[in-house]
Amino acid sequence: MTAAPSKTKTAHAVTRAIGYVRVSTGEQGESGLGLQAQVAAIRAACELRGWELVAIREEVKSGARADNRPVLADVMRALRAGEADAVVVAKLDRLSRSVVDAGRLLEQARKGGFNIVALDLGLDLSTPTGELVANVLAAVAQWERRMIGVRTSEALQVKIAGGWKSSAWELRVPRAVRRRIVRMAAGGMSQRAIANQLNADSVPAVGGSWHRGTVIRVLRQAAA
Repeated sequence: MTAAPSKTKTAHAVTRAIGYVRVSTGEQGESGLGLQAQVAAIRAACELRGWELVAIREEVKSGARADNRPVLADVMRALRAGEADAVVVAKLDRLSRSVVDAGRLLEQARKGGFNIVALDLGLDLSTPTGELVANVLAAVAQWERRMIGVRTSEALQVKIAGGWKSSAWELRVPRAVRRRIVRMAAGGMSQRAIANQLNADSVPAVGGSWHRGTVIRVLRQAAA
């Protein structure tokens, strides 16, 4: 049976991979606990596939989201720039423990034409099985984003029904920016992630920079 064509084709004869390893505490990072096992698994996988392991990037950082990890951000930038063709992790939770966040990274890979390989789940976007796993994760992530939006909306409606009213402070934020914040929240982004994205895009903010509390106040005004 002929395998389905890869959706992450590269013009290079050999796939260039970046290994990404992460531990969640400074003690593990300093002692190497956890890192060595991840590195060994990634090296073995690349050797088995005949891939060139161009780099292994290490990060000592806790957190479920990928948006607060600078080393991972550098890896994703390198992939988008075509400096490598794939990122390989020993376990998917090294990329993110959040299903929504993992789904977002997979979508970036599909659009950018690069590969994400998670050895524990058999996730490899260049194979039919890996594509199936990715589709399941994407479907779960979409469901979770919608449920977050539903829960947020229901909570705000309860507060409004109880007599809560927002101030007019948020009217100082341009309407286009307020609409963008509402769209990002409806898409499943956390308030902190929204603030980080607005700061990254140099969107002018009341007080100089965007913070989680500012985003919350804008969302409350939108629901009033």
